[in-house]
Amino acid sequence: MLTFRPALSLFFSFFLLSPIVHSADLEAGKILSETCQGCHGKNGNSTNPQTPNLAGQRAIYLEYQLKAFQSGKRSNPLMQAMAKNLDRQEMKNIAAYFASLSLENTTQSTPSIKGAETKIARCTGCHGKSAIGKSGFPRLAGQRSDYLKKQLLNFKNKTRKGGPMNSIASSLSEQDIEEISIYLGNLSL
Repeated sequence: MLTFRPALSLFFSFFLLSPIVHSADLEAGKILSETCQGCHGKNGNSTNPQTPNLAGQRAIYLEYQLKAFQSGKRSNPLMQAMAKNLDRQEMKNIAAYFASLSLENTTQSTPSIKGAETKIARCTGCHGKSAIGKSGFPRLAGQRSDYLKKQLLNFKNKTRKGGPMNSIASSLSEQDIEEISIYLGNLSL
């Protein structure tokens, strides 16, 4: 039979490790996201071609990116300053809030490029068949094409570190990057 003290310790251990305690608070995330909306747009749908949409993005990916900005692993002075004082729960709340939102159709006026569909074949292994993301990999479908192009070029010239992305992007020509970015940006939601 358990005595009171070990039973109490066991109860608090289960409670503290419970996913309920560490689950995201969407309302808190909504409040915290107000500062994000200046760049990433109302409800996470950016109007700036150089700024990514956060709506509909995978929560685990967004949380990881906030941690990367905070630690300096990912370099962007503005985002590093924004993430600097966030604690883990706040990051989780913000990420879950943006993940819960619907990505608006941001199809650019540039028509889709024929043949780009075959060029994204190497993307689908990590980002999913329809490029909507899976596991910790981000959604690419419907993302701003200018932003995608910028990030692929950053991976190519290694100003952004991203494991396999540096290798994959280094094998792409600038024309490939242009076509892939336009194709992914125009993928219907």
